[in-house]
Amino acid sequence: MAQQLLMTWWEALILGLVQGLTEFLPVSSSAHLVLGEYVLGLNAAGTGSLTFEVFVHFGTILSIFTVYNLRVKELVTETLAASIHPGEWAARFRERPPFRTAVYILITMIPTGITYVLFKDFFERAFDDPELAAGMLLVTGVLLLLTLLRPNPSGELTGGKALLVGVAQSFAMIPGISRSGATICTALYQNVNPERAANFSFLMLLPVVLGATLIKTIELAQQGLGEAWLPLAVGTCAAYGAGILAIKVVIDFVKRGRLQYFAAYCFLVGGLGLWLL
Repeated sequence: MAQQLLMTWWEALILGLVQGLTEFLPVSSSAHLVLGEYVLGLNAAGTGSLTFEVFVHFGTILSIFTVYNLRVKELVTETLAASIHPGEWAARFRERPPFRTAVYILITMIPTGITYVLFKDFFERAFDDPELAAGMLLVTGVLLLLTLLRPNPSGELTGGKALLVGVAQSFAMIPGISRSGATICTALYQNVNPERAANFSFLMLLPVVLGATLIKTIELAQQGLGEAWLPLAVGTCAAYGAGILAIKVVIDFVKRGRLQYFAAYCFLVGGLGLWLL
């Protein structure tokens, strides 16, 4: 049975731009997609909204590859080298920052993977609930405000801190909980340097979304794309272009330690959503 994705290419373009621009801002791209689909009348069951969500996230992944191409190459190279020489893992972890970062990313995947396996059905249903997305935006606003309790963080990332960042990413599978906001804030709460926290938040997204995209691609190959390929392609390309712009803007903004200003936006959109829905 062919995948049903009931949206036009221009609706996919709008949602792809929304995804790309909001993925790296701590305002929950998933909430904007869910609410955007509701406004455009695309939230009915069977529209394949989670599949679209996964593919536009893949577009933002491509933007990460573009902006962080050298760091990604280092991560891949160090990981492959370590896999060939397992006896050198301890030394590489101490002496090679790219390999250490790769290990920390792997650690974040543990709670994320467990949470997805246990609550997959809940997360899929959540993408049809715009009221939940609006309510969770208020939670994101609170998370952003709490960064005021940790002024001028300057520490480094550790394995334990990475594990808690992974737990935060698990909760961010609920639409409305900003993934970048939850992970960056959790790192800041633990006294991690802001630029380091932001870079790690973006890089740790790579294996999660690549895995989700692979799973959805296999499902689509089994079901048949039908006419779904056009909106998926348009949305993915739009998210890619917008994501490149957003990364460059947000990295500079995060370094200044002004995340709490996004809280007002989350409260406004979340409050309006709950009031109007």
